[in-house]
Amino acid sequence: MSSETKRSSGWIAILTVLTTLVTVGVLMLLVSIFEHKQEARTPFIKVVEVTELSSDPKPWGLNFPQQYEDYLKTVNDDYTDFGGNHALPPSKLEEHPWLKRLFAGYAFSIDYREARGHSHMLADQEVTKRVTDVQQAGACLHCHASIIPTYRRIGLQEMGKDASPVALSKDFNMDAVMAGFKAVSRKNYEEVHAELEKTADGIDVPTGDPHMGGAHPVSCVDCHDPDTMQIRVTRPGFILGIDKLAKSDDPVPHLPSIGQWRADGAKGNYDPNTMATRQEMRTFVCGQCHVEYYCANKMTLTFPWGNGLKMEDLEAEWDATTFPDGGEFYDYVHKETGTKVYKAQHPEFELWSQGIHARSGVSCSDCHMPFEKKGATKVSSHWVRSPMTNINKACQTCHNIPEQEIKDRVDMIQDRTRALIDRAAAAVTDLFDAIIEVQAAGATDEQLAPIRKLQRKAMWRLDYIASENSKGFHASQEAARILGESIDYSRQAIALCYKLDLKTPQATEAVAAE
Repeated sequence: MSSETKRSSGWIAILTVLTTLVTVGVLMLLVSIFEHKQEARTPFIKVVEVTELSSDPKPWGLNFPQQYEDYLKTVNDDYTDFGGNHALPPSKLEEHPWLKRLFAGYAFSIDYREARGHSHMLADQEVTKRVTDVQQAGACLHCHASIIPTYRRIGLQEMGKDASPVALSKDFNMDAVMAGFKAVSRKNYEEVHAELEKTADGIDVPTGDPHMGGAHPVSCVDCHDPDTMQIRVTRPGFILGIDKLAKSDDPVPHLPSIGQWRADGAKGNYDPNTMATRQEMRTFVCGQCHVEYYCANKMTLTFPWGNGLKMEDLEAEWDATTFPDGGEFYDYVHKETGTKVYKAQHPEFELWSQGIHARSGVSCSDCHMPFEKKGATKVSSHWVRSPMTNINKACQTCHNIPEQEIKDRVDMIQDRTRALIDRAAAAVTDLFDAIIEVQAAGATDEQLAPIRKLQRKAMWRLDYIASENSKGFHASQEAARILGESIDYSRQAIALCYKLDLKTPQATEAVAAE
């Protein structure tokens, strides 16, 4: 064989090998694409059956291991200054002593700690001194526990219908949820917690655990339909509240489905589970609990959205509210001044509604549960946490600027909000001192009435922003406006105290001596 023939044969062999390699590579790529397409079509494999009774997240975790793994991460998160999680929640009362005076006469003056993640939310409530040392309403469990199966069981019993485990596992039945919610809303904490701990015996669970009930923090069944896995809202307080909001005159441009419902004639009730867009639902599932509400035992748990979502809209509803016995509505009597005042809870949904992110169509989940790619599947992270611990995925999908700049902007907003909170706190504590002084000098209830009205307004506004967990970030200008009003109302009230025509005991004694 000639050298030229050998070279020709060698090139043919090399080309054959290269062709084979390219062919194999293309086939592997095609197989990979096909597998990824199949993976995308089937984002999960059903290993166990979950039902409307599956309040324990563990069985769901067998079907959705990635989401469950993320959820478990909320147990061990480090504390952050942005509302993150921590092993031992720091006491807000120790960090901000003025809170003890603000909440004097209320359980929050006994124990008030930083918030932790969803996996802690029930356990932390069970051990707080606000529950162990003071009698609390069972309505507190509306948000801290996976309580909907309990509402349905009690509701079906109230309605005289089948409340067996088999019936409970299959039918969501919102009428039963509402009936159970109203039946337990005014019971005390221990009674409702005991109902929560009851198990649904007789349900065949593939994991081998026959107990589908029990006390669990908010979990999968609270936000997902077990059959379709669609996100949903289940909390009666929110469903009643959002219907009131839809029927109000509040423009709510950030909630387009409400605008459409109104344009279509506002017939019947607004149902978020059938009328809201998916993007709206990615906020509504959070708005079930991260809101302002009344949850003591004098009346059924209430979201004050009948006038709208602005701070003064909520205040106006509380001003117009009376208890079922006809008495004036209030949350507690301030121990130092005797004034009936309102207690803000944690109005994240309401403050977010006044901010630029809401107006831009950004949902709670976009920032706190951003989408991630897991293989070929895009999933919403269930490691619910501060965006500041996940800036790349939570912020930079929209904001094409460096991480440090984003963090610096947030720091600036929150530092300014803190400074305003401190000024408002100083003003309101000065007001307490002024009222105590004029009371000692003999001020009558009639003279104190306008002062107490201003005190209630000042305290409500300070508490509204101080208890809201974004430290003003959700709507920075709105937060500054509200705190500015708080300072103004405190100073107005102090000025009225100075104007009272009172004689101190010392002055009276001096006049008598003359």
